[in-house]
Amino acid sequence: MRTTISRFELFRTNSLQEQIGRLFNEAFEPTSDESSITTWAPAVDIFETGHELVVKADLPDIKAEELDIRVENNILTIRGERKFEKKVNENNYLRVERSYGSFSRSFSLANTVNSEAIKAEYKNGVLTLTIPKREEAKPKQIKVNVEAPAVAAAAGR
Repeated sequence: MRTTISRFELFRTNSLQEQIGRLFNEAFEPTSDESSITTWAPAVDIFETGHELVVKADLPDIKAEELDIRVENNILTIRGERKFEKKVNENNYLRVERSYGSFSRSFSLANTVNSEAIKAEYKNGVLTLTIPKREEAKPKQIKVNVEAPAVAAAAGR
Protein backbone atom coordinates (compact mmCIF):
# COMPACT_ATOMS: atom_id res chain seq x y z
CA MET A 1 0.00 0.00 0.00
CA ARG A 2 2.83 2.44 0.80
CA THR A 3 4.38 1.90 -2.62
CA THR A 4 1.12 2.95 -4.29
CA ILE A 5 0.93 6.15 -2.21
CA SER A 6 4.57 6.94 -2.99
CA ARG A 7 4.01 6.50 -6.69
CA PHE A 8 0.90 8.67 -6.61
CA GLU A 9 2.79 11.47 -4.84
CA LEU A 10 5.66 11.14 -7.28
CA PHE A 11 3.33 11.51 -10.24
CA ARG A 12 1.58 14.47 -8.60
CA THR A 13 4.80 16.46 -8.31
CA ASN A 14 6.06 15.59 -11.80
CA SER A 15 3.77 14.88 -14.71
CA LEU A 16 4.12 11.57 -16.49
CA GLN A 17 5.23 13.44 -19.60
CA GLU A 18 8.03 15.20 -17.64
CA GLN A 19 9.23 11.91 -16.16
CA ILE A 20 9.27 10.13 -19.52
CA GLY A 21 11.03 13.11 -21.10
CA ARG A 22 13.67 13.12 -18.36
CA LEU A 23 14.25 9.37 -18.70
CA PHE A 24 14.51 9.70 -22.48
CA ASN A 25 16.98 12.58 -22.19
CA GLU A 26 19.09 10.75 -19.61
CA ALA A 27 19.21 7.63 -21.78
CA PHE A 28 20.17 9.29 -25.07
CA GLU A 29 22.03 12.49 -24.20
CA PRO A 30 25.69 12.53 -23.27
CA THR A 31 26.22 13.27 -19.61
CA SER A 32 28.02 16.49 -18.89
CA ASP A 33 27.78 19.28 -16.39
CA GLU A 34 25.81 21.42 -18.82
CA SER A 35 23.44 18.76 -20.16
CA SER A 36 21.13 19.28 -17.17
CA ILE A 37 21.00 23.04 -17.72
CA THR A 38 17.95 23.91 -19.78
CA THR A 39 17.55 26.77 -22.19
CA TRP A 40 15.29 29.57 -21.13
CA ALA A 41 13.37 32.54 -22.37
CA PRO A 42 13.06 35.47 -19.98
CA ALA A 43 9.58 36.69 -19.11
CA VAL A 44 8.56 39.86 -20.95
CA ASP A 45 5.76 42.39 -20.47
CA ILE A 46 4.88 44.75 -23.33
CA PHE A 47 2.47 47.63 -22.95
CA GLU A 48 1.51 50.76 -24.82
CA THR A 49 0.78 54.29 -23.69
CA GLY A 50 -0.41 57.21 -25.79
CA HIS A 51 3.16 58.20 -26.59
CA GLU A 52 5.30 55.05 -26.41
CA LEU A 53 5.66 51.29 -26.41
CA VAL A 54 7.35 49.81 -23.33
CA VAL A 55 9.06 46.40 -23.15
CA LYS A 56 10.10 45.02 -19.74
CA ALA A 57 12.18 41.84 -19.54
CA ASP A 58 13.23 39.96 -16.39
CA LEU A 59 16.97 39.33 -16.76
CA PRO A 60 18.40 38.58 -13.32
CA ASP A 61 22.12 37.75 -13.00
CA ILE A 62 22.98 39.12 -16.43
CA LYS A 63 25.44 41.96 -16.82
CA ALA A 64 24.13 44.92 -18.82
CA GLU A 65 27.21 44.93 -21.04
CA GLU A 66 26.50 41.31 -22.02
CA LEU A 67 23.06 42.14 -23.44
CA ASP A 68 22.64 42.52 -27.19
CA ILE A 69 19.62 44.65 -28.10
CA ARG A 70 18.99 45.55 -31.73
CA VAL A 71 16.28 46.46 -34.21
CA GLU A 72 16.46 45.17 -37.77
CA ASN A 73 13.59 45.33 -40.28
CA ASN A 74 11.15 46.37 -37.51
CA ILE A 75 12.10 43.31 -35.41
CA LEU A 76 13.30 44.04 -31.87
CA THR A 77 15.67 41.33 -30.63
CA ILE A 78 17.04 40.93 -27.12
CA ARG A 79 19.88 38.40 -26.71
CA GLY A 80 22.07 37.38 -23.81
CA GLU A 81 23.22 34.54 -21.65
CA ARG A 82 22.82 33.63 -17.99
CA LYS A 83 25.82 31.53 -17.04
CA PHE A 84 25.75 28.76 -14.49
CA GLU A 85 28.26 29.68 -11.82
CA LYS A 86 30.71 26.97 -10.86
CA LYS A 87 31.58 28.65 -7.52
CA VAL A 88 29.70 25.94 -5.64
CA ASN A 89 30.56 22.28 -6.00
CA GLU A 90 27.86 20.63 -8.08
CA ASN A 91 27.42 17.91 -5.44
CA ASN A 92 26.46 20.58 -2.88
CA TYR A 93 23.37 21.67 -4.80
CA LEU A 94 20.15 20.34 -3.35
CA ARG A 95 17.97 21.80 -6.10
CA VAL A 96 18.54 23.73 -9.33
CA GLU A 97 15.32 25.23 -10.68
CA ARG A 98 16.57 28.35 -12.45
CA SER A 99 17.32 28.02 -16.14
CA TYR A 100 20.68 28.95 -17.63
CA GLY A 101 22.16 29.43 -21.05
CA SER A 102 21.73 31.66 -24.05
CA PHE A 103 18.42 33.26 -24.90
CA SER A 104 16.95 35.28 -27.72
CA ARG A 105 13.56 37.00 -27.76
CA SER A 106 12.25 38.79 -30.85
CA PHE A 107 9.21 41.01 -31.29
CA SER A 108 7.69 42.69 -34.34
CA LEU A 109 7.40 46.45 -34.02
CA ALA A 110 4.62 48.41 -35.67
CA ASN A 111 5.52 51.09 -38.19
CA THR A 112 4.05 53.61 -35.76
CA VAL A 113 7.11 53.56 -33.45
CA ASN A 114 10.37 55.43 -33.84
CA SER A 115 12.93 52.62 -33.52
CA GLU A 116 15.76 55.16 -33.90
CA ALA A 117 14.93 56.70 -30.51
CA ILE A 118 14.78 53.61 -28.26
CA LYS A 119 15.93 54.15 -24.68
CA ALA A 120 17.17 51.23 -22.57
CA GLU A 121 17.42 51.10 -18.79
CA TYR A 122 18.63 48.12 -16.75
CA LYS A 123 17.80 48.24 -13.05
CA ASN A 124 17.39 45.50 -10.42
CA GLY A 125 17.58 42.77 -13.05
CA VAL A 126 14.82 44.28 -15.21
CA LEU A 127 15.53 45.64 -18.69
CA THR A 128 13.11 48.39 -19.69
CA LEU A 129 13.02 49.50 -23.32
CA THR A 130 11.03 52.64 -24.10
CA ILE A 131 10.19 53.06 -27.78
CA PRO A 132 8.52 56.38 -28.61
CA LYS A 133 5.73 56.52 -31.15
CA ARG A 134 6.17 58.56 -34.28
CA GLU A 135 4.61 62.01 -34.06
CA GLU A 136 1.93 61.14 -36.62
CA ALA A 137 0.95 58.03 -34.63
CA LYS A 138 0.44 59.82 -31.30
CA PRO A 139 -3.16 60.49 -30.36
CA LYS A 140 -4.28 64.06 -30.98
CA GLN A 141 -7.08 65.71 -29.09
CA ILE A 142 -9.26 67.95 -31.19
CA LYS A 143 -11.10 70.68 -29.37
CA VAL A 144 -14.67 71.11 -30.50
CA ASN A 145 -16.09 74.62 -30.30
CA VAL A 146 -19.73 74.66 -29.35
CA GLU A 147 -21.75 77.71 -30.32
CA ALA A 148 -24.63 78.76 -28.17
CA PRO A 149 -27.98 78.24 -29.86
CA ALA A 150 -29.48 81.40 -31.33
CA VAL A 151 -32.56 81.20 -29.05
CA ALA A 152 -30.40 81.05 -25.92
CA ALA A 153 -28.30 83.95 -27.15
CA ALA A 154 -31.43 86.07 -27.87
CA ALA A 155 -32.98 85.23 -24.48
CA GLY A 156 -29.84 86.34 -22.70
CA ARG A 157 -30.23 89.93 -24.01
